[in-house]
Amino acid sequence: MKKLLFAIAISVLGSTVLKAQTNYKAALGLGIDLYDEATFFGATGKYFFSDNHVGQADLGFEDNATIATFLYSFHKEFVGAKGLRWYAGVGPSIIFLKYTDNIFALRPHVGMDFKVDGVPFVINFDWRPAVVLSEVGENEVAAFGFGLQFAID
Repeated sequence: MKKLLFAIAISVLGSTVLKAQTNYKAALGLGIDLYDEATFFGATGKYFFSDNHVGQADLGFEDNATIATFLYSFHKEFVGAKGLRWYAGVGPSIIFLKYTDNIFALRPHVGMDFKVDGVPFVINFDWRPAVVLSEVGENEVAAFGFGLQFAID
């Protein structure tokens, strides 16, 4: 499943790089947070505090668990690829579990964000491992995020 989502993200990004624009102030949509043994689906949103400084919040749901993630990212456009940005940052995640203690994790991340000119959608894909800070849970290296959002100017 992770390989398929990665292939789709790269295909979409690669096929539309020629007509792209990054000018948007915020975006709201659907997100997927993929762990090795869990997949969270839910809402995602991001807000540009400036051209490069971005806040993002994700709320995902899975059987017997809910995850809330709050990320700070530094975004920068690729030279010669209008609309395609790389980003990196960090933020906390809290996984609320139904039958055990909650898991607190730090989520460093690095990824790509793409906005097509004339189309109000943003696609993003990132690698976001989980460094567990609580007594419960395990570190997760194979964790990825994928989002499809509606851009708000």
